[in-house]
Amino acid sequence: MAAGQTQLTTEVDGQTMKLTNLGKVLYPQTGFTKAEVIDYYLQVAPLLLPHLSDRPLTRKRWPDGTGAAYFFEKNAPRGTPDWVHTVTLPTPGSSTGRDEAEFVVANDVPTIVWLANLAALELHVPQWRIALSDDGRNPTADLIVFDLDPGPGATIVDCCDVALALRELLNHFGLEGWPKTSGNKGMHLYVPIEPATSRSTSAFAKQLAEQLAEALPENVTATMTKALRPGKVFIDWSQNAGAKTTLAPYSLRGAEEPRVSTPIDWDEVAAATSVEDLTFLPADVLARIEEYGDVLDGLYDDPQPLPS
Repeated sequence: MAAGQTQLTTEVDGQTMKLTNLGKVLYPQTGFTKAEVIDYYLQVAPLLLPHLSDRPLTRKRWPDGTGAAYFFEKNAPRGTPDWVHTVTLPTPGSSTGRDEAEFVVANDVPTIVWLANLAALELHVPQWRIALSDDGRNPTADLIVFDLDPGPGATIVDCCDVALALRELLNHFGLEGWPKTSGNKGMHLYVPIEPATSRSTSAFAKQLAEQLAEALPENVTATMTKALRPGKVFIDWSQNAGAKTTLAPYSLRGAEEPRVSTPIDWDEVAAATSVEDLTFLPADVLARIEEYGDVLDGLYDDPQPLPS
């Protein structure tokens, strides 16, 4: 397909849509095209939807590919089809609470395909759902997330060691962690909980991050200070704030190659010895789904109360 010249009108789950510029290369280093992005998102959509549904979606778009400029987008763009679900919410982080945005909410497969056609490569959501959260004014989380970010000289393998230690600490509180790669250099660890305020989940995540940093000072830091991070893993607990978002499971990354934020199991975490062990491209992820199913299946089935 020639870049910039191919388009297709198709139907996805009853919705007719025009897909454009299908031959455009969105990942110049690998030649991965918009058509391949759309195909990946279409195939992975049933597993992706549970993590997007009922959450306000922030998109990171690369209309000219990852070798060019990108932009974050909260508001539904001009020309959004009327079948795309949107909701007007206070803009997270607003000091006055008066600023608003009309967020897209991806509750179905056609919306995911429409987003892929817009080159929305990265899909970011908060740890709270709209239905629980008083129209977004009082975010109520159903997840805690720990973002394990390796500093200079550390890698995702070091994150695995920290994740295993964090798992033990979580188990002490009767909580279970569900790991995934970030699709970049690190890992994310999800913890399903019974609904709780974002303020309380942030406080609890900070408490655990600081406990682990105190227990493993050579390997872990719980502060953002860059000077303290070489050779260590920074446990970023701040993404639990109501205004913060995290890359969704199965989302692509806008990087040199189309890496995917990929759910992994604890055996893989324990066995990893190289970055390559935990680097997954779309074909790898689809093959894993074919072989193992959804590694995050059951994430939301047994939430536990946040320890007091």
